[in-house]
Amino acid sequence: MRCAVLGDPIEHSLSPALHRAAYAALGLDWTYDAVRVPSGGLADFLTGLDDEWRGLSLTMPLKREAMPLLTSRDAWAGLAGAANTLLLDRDGVHGLNTDVPGAIAALREATSASFDRAVVLGGGATAASVLLALAELGCGSAVLAVRDAARAAETLEAVRRHAHPPRLETVLLDELTLLGADVVVSTVPADAQSAAVLAAVADAPVVFDVVYDPWPTPLAASAQADGRVVVGGLDLLLWQAVDQVRAMTGRFDVPVAAMRAAGEAGLSERRR
Repeated sequence: MRCAVLGDPIEHSLSPALHRAAYAALGLDWTYDAVRVPSGGLADFLTGLDDEWRGLSLTMPLKREAMPLLTSRDAWAGLAGAANTLLLDRDGVHGLNTDVPGAIAALREATSASFDRAVVLGGGATAASVLLALAELGCGSAVLAVRDAARAAETLEAVRRHAHPPRLETVLLDELTLLGADVVVSTVPADAQSAAVLAAVADAPVVFDVVYDPWPTPLAASAQADGRVVVGGLDLLLWQAVDQVRAMTGRFDVPVAAMRAAGEAGLSERRR
């Protein structure tokens, strides 16, 4: 069977390393590649697939683009308005969002702390998924710090669909001030993490940065230096991929340790 991760850019993705490690450990003769599919190109890509294809992972900018193309969707994809996983069969294209449970697993692996107040940097599809994860963990209020307030509308709408959504406030990223958050989540590129932004979230005891390359980001490096809990992008990538492998293969004995080791080796190789 064939699987792949799609997005643009895509050359940086560690998803092939994780999925291939899983297939090898499970004894599956499957392939998993990285394919560049730009915005607007997902429908045509899907049309060109044959019966050998089983699953697709989606990254920026395709997670929301996938929604109108789905035959069915899971509850998380429906709430988030975004799918990061497509299962392909004769009945159609089935969308899942494994970013939400992946974020929950990544946070809970690192800490049992409560997250009543959160700050989330960025307002895209990943921010929506992480905010839904925080809502599941009991978050009462969240500040969404964005570079363009208009682009956060879909994320705000998604989070408000949760049964117990946090109280939401939107501010511009360059106007963020110290807020006393329990957790700060960054979904923005490393070059958007200015000194002013770092100062505004310097008191958050838990830092979750969804970027894994380059690593550490300025935010992660600052938090590590202060001895704060740091959850990295590789943690999120791992746990959302575990659910993807489970869904695509139907196997529940997913080799988490082998996948983590493959991801860590991939990052180490890039730093040489």
